[in-house]
Amino acid sequence: MPVSAILTDIEGTTSSISFVKDVLFPYARRALPGFVREHGQEPDVRRWLDVVATEHGSICSDDVIVETLQGWIDQDRKHTALKALQGLIWEAGYRDADFAAHIYPDAAPALRDWHAQGYPLYVYSSGSVPAQKLFFGHSDAGDLTPLFSGWFDTEIGGKREADSYRTIADRIGIAPERILFLSDVVEELDAAREAGLQTQLVDRLDDYPQPRTGDASRGHARVVSFADIPLPTA
Repeated sequence: MPVSAILTDIEGTTSSISFVKDVLFPYARRALPGFVREHGQEPDVRRWLDVVATEHGSICSDDVIVETLQGWIDQDRKHTALKALQGLIWEAGYRDADFAAHIYPDAAPALRDWHAQGYPLYVYSSGSVPAQKLFFGHSDAGDLTPLFSGWFDTEIGGKREADSYRTIADRIGIAPERILFLSDVVEELDAAREAGLQTQLVDRLDDYPQPRTGDASRGHARVVSFADIPLPTA
């Protein structure tokens, strides 16, 4: 089946897990208390703090909310409110050039080549859409945001839920079977396949020293580099 659009994950797929784990998460954890003190009453911030408070029995203290969020960071919890607040914090870090987002050397050329060939490119990540745009806008391969036609995060649904991929296909107006989804997470690929998408397991040795071959790939085509991804054209 020909591919008409490409949907990609970020962490472990276009970019190393270690950058997110060792750079972005600790930065947000350290910055959270000061950020909430300074910006906690701004509507875009208050909205997400109130979500956390409501989920935990209407927590009154922002200090307790911050402790809760820091605990979620330690657990690598994929919560939409946490991801949104992390994105707001990372914006300052990118702006101040405290860091640049890591992109695997094979990913940026492939993305540019696919874009030049006319493939619409989309991102689906647990990180918030603003954080995604910051990530690709301040990458060590330059500003890659013009390559992408759309962005999706967990507000659309969980990444291990088939309905999320059906919704994405509907939003971009392309039949699921003509969309190729790239991810390092087999369970996400399972959900995408259930929704009818084509799938590709990106199994990077830097992130997964034990290759996921045979039964571990659950029948998903496997590559170790974007340079090895075939795009069916007929």
